[in-house]
Amino acid sequence: MARAKGTPIRREPSSEFTGEHDRGMGLEGVVEKVEKVGREIGKVVGEQKQQLVVVKKEEAGVVTLIVDVAGIYASFLTWAYLQEKLTTTTHGPNAERFTFSVFLLTIQSLFAGLGGLVFTWVTTPKGKKVPSPIPNRAILPPLLLVAFTNALAAPFGYAALAHIDYITFILAKSCKLLPVMALHVTIFRKRYPLYKYLVVAAVTCGVAVFTLHSGSKKHKAGSHSGQTAWGMLLLGINLLFDGLTNSTQDYIFGTYQPYTGPQMMAANNLLSGALTGGYLVLSPWLVSTGLGRWYPGVWRDVLGFAVCGCVGQVFIFHTLSTFSSVLLVTVTVTRKMFTMILSVIAFGHTLSQMQWLGVGLVFGGIGVEAQIARKEKLAKEAAKKAALAAAKKE
Repeated sequence: MARAKGTPIRREPSSEFTGEHDRGMGLEGVVEKVEKVGREIGKVVGEQKQQLVVVKKEEAGVVTLIVDVAGIYASFLTWAYLQEKLTTTTHGPNAERFTFSVFLLTIQSLFAGLGGLVFTWVTTPKGKKVPSPIPNRAILPPLLLVAFTNALAAPFGYAALAHIDYITFILAKSCKLLPVMALHVTIFRKRYPLYKYLVVAAVTCGVAVFTLHSGSKKHKAGSHSGQTAWGMLLLGINLLFDGLTNSTQDYIFGTYQPYTGPQMMAANNLLSGALTGGYLVLSPWLVSTGLGRWYPGVWRDVLGFAVCGCVGQVFIFHTLSTFSSVLLVTVTVTRKMFTMILSVIAFGHTLSQMQWLGVGLVFGGIGVEAQIARKEKLAKEAAKKAALAAAKKE
């Protein structure tokens, strides 16, 4: 008996790999779905990487923290001492003052630029290409703006030291929050909580009280010209350029990712050194300076100043990448307090009671701001961890 010819068996795609809506999907549809899955996987991997970074910062050892803080203190306290010695005291048999601020800035920028390149190379994982300080053309304009404002800020600061004492200089330099906030409010239309405006008011009042009572106690003869108002104007311009520098750096880190601190350190200092070095070479002022008349003691101070600035920046960027910006702010504020105390002891400054009140207002306001910022940062990190934990459970 002949067998009846049956209907061919139709093989359906396994539901293990395709859903009901995928059946009959063409090649383009399959490719689109694979790309979608790939994007989702990439998103998950990115979140896991961010979580690993947070864990790495939390697990950073106490020894690393101590080394970073000690490095910042040692390098920048020495740097500040040499800065005051170079710019406010006399040198050589003719009792001349060192007035070559652009040359001093150039030397420091070149040292710090080379240090940034070495720092980038050391922190790059093995087997990976060392990233360039200027990875693409798009990032060059804001980097040039940072270099330009940084190169302009320092000469105004050094010029201010000819008319104000170093303690006033350090105290006013602690008020970087004021120009940064002013630029963000006027240019970027950003708004801040009330406590930040109160902190700025306290810091401003502190500097005003300190400056108005600066004549109550006489400093060493020849330390400054006494033109305090002109010196504060020059210092205000310095702070304005500092604020523009910091705001532009924040923009770079937020826009051009991934871009690391060591890359910024190298690019900023190399570009600044190129700008100020080009000015020294092209300016006819250089011809009449007679750099050869300076004595070995001055050169030792200049080189020590440059090396300390370079090493200090390395510790700052390492602290920022290993721990957090909140910790760095705390270390920076306390370092400036110790710098002021060192200046009082090393160079014989005396402060009146009202000046100490001004100091208390400045550092008290900054300290309160740092504590509130720390609490906000911890709250955001806790919320982020909670969201990641909830996503894992789902």
